[in-house]
Amino acid sequence: MTAPIDTLKELEARVRDLEVTAQKTGQNLDAALTPLRAEVDRLRAAQPRVTPTRWERVQLARAQGRPTALDYVDRLCTEFTELHGDRRYGDDPALIGGPARWQGVPVMLLLQQKGRDTKSKIKRRFGSANPEGYRKAVRLMDLADKFGLPVVALVDTQGAYPGLEAEERGQGWAIAESIRRMLNLRVPVVNVVIGEGGSGGALAIGVGNRVLIQENAWYSVISPEGAASIIWKDASKAPLAAEALRLTAPDLLKLGIVEEVIPEPAGGAHQNADEAARAVGEAVTRHLRELAAQDPATLKTDRAARFRRLGAYTETP
Repeated sequence: MTAPIDTLKELEARVRDLEVTAQKTGQNLDAALTPLRAEVDRLRAAQPRVTPTRWERVQLARAQGRPTALDYVDRLCTEFTELHGDRRYGDDPALIGGPARWQGVPVMLLLQQKGRDTKSKIKRRFGSANPEGYRKAVRLMDLADKFGLPVVALVDTQGAYPGLEAEERGQGWAIAESIRRMLNLRVPVVNVVIGEGGSGGALAIGVGNRVLIQENAWYSVISPEGAASIIWKDASKAPLAAEALRLTAPDLLKLGIVEEVIPEPAGGAHQNADEAARAVGEAVTRHLRELAAQDPATLKTDRAARFRRLGAYTETP
């Protein structure tokens, strides 16, 4: 007899295959997909809920089919107009943005987009931006300030692009300028870590009045593989590094680095993108509504104070 977990995995694979076929061919396969999805939901509900380890959460943040920033925009936004270029060098497809309506609320979006398939992931460098991406983000922040648009930033990157050309064009300076500009915004800023939040590449658009994180996302000064390579000279020790870094959503909430953990569907956001989007949409809209009552000076002061409070230290006489 096939174990329930094996049956669930088989059905999930069939659903994914049919969804890919429907997307590629344009066929309407709802008649086949609807009962399969219902059975998948039933089997998921019957599975005991086990708390993943830190390394398992890192893997869930990278899971094939996990919703990207644009997947959330498709489900939660209308009138999104992507703006291109940094007005100095060029455009960067890894960090995109523009004005939109977030569940009816006019906002400026900043999005780290990993890509949905192999071709688009390569084009977007898996969400790792070059300096022109961060300079474009600064340009969009300037527009947000000018027109009084709250900023919603969806963070999903292992870090800024580490290539030679990025260093030649001032990667560190571009990240610093983006952080500085975000600190000085006079409009509300809400950030959501929707997958991976690695190093300064994530922080560059992560300086918000409210920082939220999905249940199986991670946010850290370095990736587990990077930390393992530095400390133990062995990237295979990444699971050990993940434990030491305390980089998961529950850790970050306990440490006061994020304001809220957004729940995901059973098994991860990739199992039900619509349900994941509903949770993200509700949380962001709620925080935007709360921040809308604050005046520009308070927003700016509170944002800076929030980040100065992070961390723990002791003083000796």
